[in-house]
Amino acid sequence: MSGLRTAWRHLWPWALILALAVPAMGADYALGKATLVITYAIAGLGVVIVVGQAGQIALGQAALVALGAYVQAVLVGRGLAPLLAMPLAIAAGALGGALASLPARRLGGLYFGMSTLAFALIVEEVLARWDSVTQGAAGMAVAGFSVFGWRADATLAQALVSLGALAAALLLCARLVDSRHGRAWRAVRDDEVAAAACGVSPAAAKMQAFVVGGALSGLAGALYAHWIGFISPEQFGLVFSFELLMLAFIGGARRLGGALWGALVIVAIPQLIAVLRDHLPGDWARAAGLELVLFGAVIVAVVLLRPSGIAGARP
Repeated sequence: MSGLRTAWRHLWPWALILALAVPAMGADYALGKATLVITYAIAGLGVVIVVGQAGQIALGQAALVALGAYVQAVLVGRGLAPLLAMPLAIAAGALGGALASLPARRLGGLYFGMSTLAFALIVEEVLARWDSVTQGAAGMAVAGFSVFGWRADATLAQALVSLGALAAALLLCARLVDSRHGRAWRAVRDDEVAAAACGVSPAAAKMQAFVVGGALSGLAGALYAHWIGFISPEQFGLVFSFELLMLAFIGGARRLGGALWGALVIVAIPQLIAVLRDHLPGDWARAAGLELVLFGAVIVAVVLLRPSGIAGARP
């Protein structure tokens, strides 16, 4: 029941925001953006588990999203039902997380972070070169999500499917954070030596966190592939990894709700800035790179005013 309360506590503000956005922005546009925010939030939950709960530096989370997206796209393209392909996409993300965590047995801190960055570069290069399966740099078209003949073609259907996946992910994460696994993650985050002295294996705890984070990223990748309808390796590059990392810190890396608020900032703020640009005086409206400057200013303001993130610092 505590997991259900946690999921509801994090989701009800979103329902309110969406209810206000639909009449202001139009139903299709608002629901489309809401779907993208939710997809980012699911991937962001994986970052919160790895970075906020386990205290590890993860610079290649986009590679795990890519694994889920490509496994889903390839299997669906070969005739497997999307609902049956999704568990395999989640498993691919989890396996990728386990592989990315292997250097943690010998490396720590920034050195381990660099190893995750190298893992992401390897995955991106393999996806770009494996033409016979991934169609290489040309990318792949992905069919829409369907269940027993019902197709999620409308933006409302896509938003509801994504929202259901987010609720399930939140429920799972809430239970894990309150379990012995969550306590082990936080013990390793706070002091590895003390955790080991208390019988916690730091290497095992890190791998568990990466497996859970990878599974969430695989789920996000599978949904992303269906909603976007086309995937290519450059979509999952380093910029996407840094966006996910920034998402967690903006929202609050130590709270599950931080993934939701961070995703809202990362996806919605650039859209709002683009709308505001049209109302600026002539020279300002035509200034090159204005969106990046304003977006950077928003991020700096959040960091200065809320150092622990929008959602706060509690686990």
